[in-house]
Amino acid sequence: MKAETIFQICNSVAPLGWLLMIVAPRWKGTRKIVLSGLFPLALGLVYLTLIVLFFGESEGGFGSLHEVEKLFNNPFALTAGWIHYLSFDIFIGAWEVNDSQNHGISHLLVIPCLFFTFMFGPIGLILYFIVRLAKTKKLLFDAN
Repeated sequence: MKAETIFQICNSVAPLGWLLMIVAPRWKGTRKIVLSGLFPLALGLVYLTLIVLFFGESEGGFGSLHEVEKLFNNPFALTAGWIHYLSFDIFIGAWEVNDSQNHGISHLLVIPCLFFTFMFGPIGLILYFIVRLAKTKKLLFDAN
């Protein structure tokens, strides 16, 4: 399968998970498919497959920005990198939904956080932490 095809499939499927979290966060299907971790796990398996099959086939590495640029000249490495983003961002979005439900935070306040997590990753997480702090007076996780 071509890297472009894998990219298109994953890039088309990922928004469905976000849509479920936004419009039906308490639906049984959303809980089973997305909030359980199954969705990011499935993306992670695609990522793992690409890494196993294609890691080491391109120049570059992780030691400098120039090496990373060279690494991502390979379409399979670039696709794996994008799937890495998709998987981790949706994992964080699912955590935000679960955490907000556990703390009684209105879903309407979480929706903008999910949008920004989907579009800009860490910015959405920061926004969620601000909402969480305002509503619960807790910024971070309990260490216990």
